[in-house]
Parts: sequence; structure tokens; C-alpha cells
Amino acid sequence: MKLKALIFDVDGTLADTEEAHRCAFNEAFSLHGLDWNWNKPQYAELLLTTGGKERIAAYVATLDLPADRRAAIIAQIPALHAAKTQRYVQTIESGRVPLRDGVERLLREARDAGIALAIATTTSAQNVASLLQTTLGPDSLTWFQAIGAGDDVPRKKPAPDIYLHVLRRLGLEPSACVALEDSANGLRSAKAAGLFTIVTPSYWTRAEDFSAADLLLPSLGSEARPLTHRPAMLAGGTVLDINGIEARLKETTICA
Repeated sequence: MKLKALIFDVDGTLADTEEAHRCAFNEAFSLHGLDWNWNKPQYAELLLTTGGKERIAAYVATLDLPADRRAAIIAQIPALHAAKTQRYVQTIESGRVPLRDGVERLLREARDAGIALAIATTTSAQNVASLLQTTLGPDSLTWFQAIGAGDDVPRKKPAPDIYLHVLRRLGLEPSACVALEDSANGLRSAKAAGLFTIVTPSYWTRAEDFSAADLLLPSLGSEARPLTHRPAMLAGGTVLDINGIEARLKETTICA
């Protein structure tokens, strides 16, 4: 099957955004008079719950609170999340969060080769737009034929809903597409949708189980930071490029 589309996760895959998210959550909590402060180990655990509003709700569920106080905080979650998003977007638009190694290169290679690009994420559309336009330019949203984000589907990853939604918008079968992820929840979501999945773990997800990945790499590789430990299918190359992805996809299809 010929490769027709690359479908990218955002947080941790396009860019290592999670520290910016963590700090934005803590700023929002402080703004709303809450004495919560999520440290890095705690936030790594909280990332097992996908979606910002869902993550706050999961944290609230762990707290020993009177019923009325719990209900009041749960009602406050949309406002907390809106404040968090505002702080996060400000950080992204400051230019302090670059794309991960090889991401822009692979995006441009795909465009040059006529391969469709898409996004399948649990973050908000506003967050997606901010990251893409800050790192790739004001017209970068037009690079993507489909963007599935935030609340576009009722169930977030690891459910396959967001990938199925994006596949419908692309009008493509999963066998013609490749997903790029960084987390175990993202991997489970993509595989449940029937997608060949490449995983490049981030700092936050590197201890997770990626045994189901079709290809596991530390990054996509770049001239500045080439891949030194790589599978044979890269044929001696130092980056994962479109040719490498197509070769592995073809190999998997033949074996299947």
C-alpha cells in the first residue's frame, strides 16, 4: 500500500510542550486561589489521563474534600482550563518551545512528495494553531488536510475516536496512513484505529510500554542531531525520511 498521509499527534510529538502545559496549569491554579502545584513526577503520572479538563478532574478525584467543595471545584474546571490555555498560548507564542528534531524536515518532505498531512490530538484547536503558526509560519494550518483536536470526539485517547475522525475527514483507509506518536495512550489509540504507528518518546513518556509500536525511535533525526542507533530499514541513513517510512510500511503490508 502506498503511503498517502502522515497523521501527527501534537504534545510531545511535534514539540515537547508538556513543561509549558505543566507551568500553565500551575499558574491557572494560583490565579483561581488554589494551592495546587503539580511537580514534574506528579505531572508525569497525571499525563496518563488525556485531555486538560479530564486531567484536572482526575486530580480532584484524588483529593479528600467535602462534597460541596468538590462540587464547587468541578464546576470551576472549565474556567481553570480556559485560564491554563491562555497562559500556555502565551508561552508558545513567545517562541520558547521549538519543534522536535526532524519534525519540520519530515513535514516539508511529505508536502513535496504530495503526501497529505493531518493532526490527531487531545489538545485544543487553539493550542494546535498557536504551536503551528509560531514554529512554521502563519500559513501552516493550511498544510494540514485534517485537524482533529480537543473535543471533536466524545472519547479521548487511548480510544481510537480521534484517529477514526481524522481518517473520515481525509477519506482514506488506515492502511494508507501512518501515525506519529510519543505516548502509550497515543499508540493504543492509533493502533486501535488500524494505523501503522511510529513512536518517538519524550522525556515525559520514555518509561512507558511501546512494545506495540511498528517503529520506535528516539527522534525523527536531523542533520544537527542524527540518529546513531537506528533500525536496519534506514539503510545507513541518519534520519527517518519519507523513503524510510514507505519502505517499512511496504514491508509490513507484505508480511501481513
